[in-house]
Amino acid sequence: MKRWFEKTAEEILLENGSDSSQGLTSAEVTKRQSQFGPNELVDRGTKSPWKILWEQFTETMVVILIVSAVITIFLQEYKDAIAILVIVVLNSLLGFSQEYRAEKAMAALKKMAVPRVRVRRDGRVLEIPAQQLVPGDIVFLEAGNAIPADGSVIESANLRIQESVLTGESEPVEKNTEVIHKENPALGDQHNRVFMGTVVTYGRGTFVVTETGMQTELGKIAEMIQSVGGEATPLQRRLAQLGKTLAVAALVIVAVVFALGVLRGEDLRTMFLTGISMAVAAVPEGLPAVVTIALAVGAQRMLKRNSLIRKLPAVETLGSVTVICSDKTGTLTENRMTVTMVDVAGNRLDLQESLRDFSPSIKKAALTAPVIGQNNAVALMMAGGALCNDAILEQTDQGFSAVGDPTEGALVVAAVQAGLWKSELESAMPRVGELPFDSDRKRMSTIHQIKDAQKLPGVLRDLIASPAFDESNPYIFITKGSVDGLLEISNRVWTNHQVVEMDSSWRQRVLNANNDLALKGMRVLGVAFRQSSELESKEVDESLEQDLIFVGMFAMIDPARPEVKAAVKTAKEAGVRPIMITGDHPLTALHIAKELGIADNDDVITGVDLAKMDALTLKDRVKTVSVFARVSPEHKLKIVTALQELGQIVAMTGDGVNDAPALKKADIGVAMGITGTDVSKEAADMVLLDDNFATIVSAVREGRRIYENIRKFIKYTMTSNFGEIIVMLAGPFVGLGLPLLPLQILWVNLVTDGLPGLALTQEPSEPDTMKRPPRNPKEQIFGRGLGIDVLWVGTLMGAVSLLVGLWAFNSNQGYAWQTMIFTTLTMAQMGNALATRSESQTLWEAGIFTNKSLLAAVLLTFGLQLAVIYLPFMQTIFKTSSLTLVELGISLGASLVVLIVIDGVKLLKRKVTSK
Repeated sequence: MKRWFEKTAEEILLENGSDSSQGLTSAEVTKRQSQFGPNELVDRGTKSPWKILWEQFTETMVVILIVSAVITIFLQEYKDAIAILVIVVLNSLLGFSQEYRAEKAMAALKKMAVPRVRVRRDGRVLEIPAQQLVPGDIVFLEAGNAIPADGSVIESANLRIQESVLTGESEPVEKNTEVIHKENPALGDQHNRVFMGTVVTYGRGTFVVTETGMQTELGKIAEMIQSVGGEATPLQRRLAQLGKTLAVAALVIVAVVFALGVLRGEDLRTMFLTGISMAVAAVPEGLPAVVTIALAVGAQRMLKRNSLIRKLPAVETLGSVTVICSDKTGTLTENRMTVTMVDVAGNRLDLQESLRDFSPSIKKAALTAPVIGQNNAVALMMAGGALCNDAILEQTDQGFSAVGDPTEGALVVAAVQAGLWKSELESAMPRVGELPFDSDRKRMSTIHQIKDAQKLPGVLRDLIASPAFDESNPYIFITKGSVDGLLEISNRVWTNHQVVEMDSSWRQRVLNANNDLALKGMRVLGVAFRQSSELESKEVDESLEQDLIFVGMFAMIDPARPEVKAAVKTAKEAGVRPIMITGDHPLTALHIAKELGIADNDDVITGVDLAKMDALTLKDRVKTVSVFARVSPEHKLKIVTALQELGQIVAMTGDGVNDAPALKKADIGVAMGITGTDVSKEAADMVLLDDNFATIVSAVREGRRIYENIRKFIKYTMTSNFGEIIVMLAGPFVGLGLPLLPLQILWVNLVTDGLPGLALTQEPSEPDTMKRPPRNPKEQIFGRGLGIDVLWVGTLMGAVSLLVGLWAFNSNQGYAWQTMIFTTLTMAQMGNALATRSESQTLWEAGIFTNKSLLAAVLLTFGLQLAVIYLPFMQTIFKTSSLTLVELGISLGASLVVLIVIDGVKLLKRKVTSK
């Protein structure tokens, strides 16, 4: 084992063949990827295909069938035994294909859930999937990142890492580059090392990767950190319980049928097989598997619409959401800034920048516009915005693009357009200390040493040479953040080449300018500074954020996303209430909320208001207020709790480290895929790959569709099974003895429960899906009339089948009467499947061809049934006889009655409702 902790950063870089300023070359990365493989832990959770197949053959009902086949062999009924075993194999293969599809779907989701990391390769900063990391890669870290591999720190700015996953220590560890001289330091004492699976809680840093995948400390103990939730959903648990209840009921029914048969003098062997066949038919053992497929395939469909489902129960819960609490920036708005810089003396400057790949960018033709002129306040502000900033400007084929937070990227671009390059500023004034952005403080601070003033532009050189600066303290402390927050820690103002006291008139002037911009829907950031000392640069903490000199404000227009207004309208029509929660100025928030239709009044609750409110007051206010501004992450938690106590099902968006508690508390935690931290994504149930509010509404629609289709499948399966039970129970009482033979029951179960049932889960959403209120998450499986439908539709199918059989029996049709019951029941179930496609629309209104997979399943079932009736070898196995065209026509016509009656009831209900 290499003792990386006792080596310097330079030695580690040299040993890994890497360079901190250039990173690895593309050719070297390709070579190392083939040498070391992907950076991922071996997934021990996925079932092998063989295990899935074995589980199919060891299911209770299948074991019962195998035992009955063995008994049949001993009774020398070889044809029956072979037929039973063929049905067992077909049933198991169908179950295998369903579960294998579900496993593949879940594996695909796991793959998509891999975090992305920022690395330096070929001298450029790139964002890549963590799986593609190799030893020697230079990786950038900031608060909220999950460490993607093991490595050694080569740069640290107050970097603190939570390592409890490995060490059990809850306190974050401060990281630095100092060499450790201990013999065998514990992982928690290796302050110059970072480990896969741990989380950055504060600061930023850079490290060089030394181990990946199973070679990491986490890999050695083979713990999975990336997992798409495999827990059963509430619906799956309820269905599993239902299955057990039905199994008991089935045994009772089987005992009754068996006893009646024996009393009538039926053959004991036949009654034994009939009982087993009925038990298999009565219990919908495929229900949980089909639900898993419906949820997993639904999750894949959502993925194509930019919603990554991390936990399967979320798909089910989405259909119940009543409130969506959304961030503003990037979710409701485009996160694309047009910067208007305003200084406190009233000088205003507009800058335009374009956006590419969610990062502000600038074309070569637009560079270094001479806009700062002689206005040193503008120069100071631009320099402050670029220096107190973690975004990087990278050269591309089209010009330059900012990598990092879009807001910070906009400030870097604004500085370039004013003739101030961040790289040149940092060369003259390197950063020597920092306080990273914090959503509670709503600001970020950096300390810079004035190392080479001659490298600065003339206007800044003059500024530093002016009497306002003390040359004996060549350090500057710069803070950028919310204007109202900066006013609390500023006591002076920079104006006309000098510093003046911040009196009430200046304070009011700043607030007025801030409000004026916020009213226009702009996002406003202030910049302040003061001179600092070498001592302060070594001991950076929040106590330094005081006695600042306020310089001015950046105002950024962040336009509302064009598709969000329609999405808000759709959500409201669906009974889902959108709420905006933002750290921005109340007036900015209200402007955007009204533009999008989220707010229809001027009520806004701020973080300050929330802090003073008790739980009861908040519960009352949250009923009518739809805009929360200047809030902190802990306020989000209070809002979620208040809404949930009112009985609401809440979806909450978040992207920061501190948003994790609110995301976990919400019924659906929604993390941002682009701007979100790894911590927020780990805590969330769902990740928006495009950070777009409209995607949440689209996911709600899909969640409702999936749940309704699962209900349709349950309804179809239960009504069909109940129809079979009615036929077998009532047959003897109407003089038909044993209406169906054991193999015929198994056949009906095989061809009707499998493909048609599965095809029902692919049904498109109904026209009124987003026009009705959300469903109650505590709704019973047989709620909303499903139980009544099972009883009357099942009875209808059983009655129609028996009536056809009675007609044939009394018309002296020989053995044809049993074949006609068999065919009528099978095809009546196909009519039931077609009628179940929609709760409110008839088959013709829904469109015969809108679910092609179901249509194909119905036609395939019809073809298989004809084979059973007319192929000689199938006739021998299933004891059927060829039907005349009249007899076949009567069976098909009778089965069509089921479809017509169900659709007729829908029309009747609609007529009654409209009145």
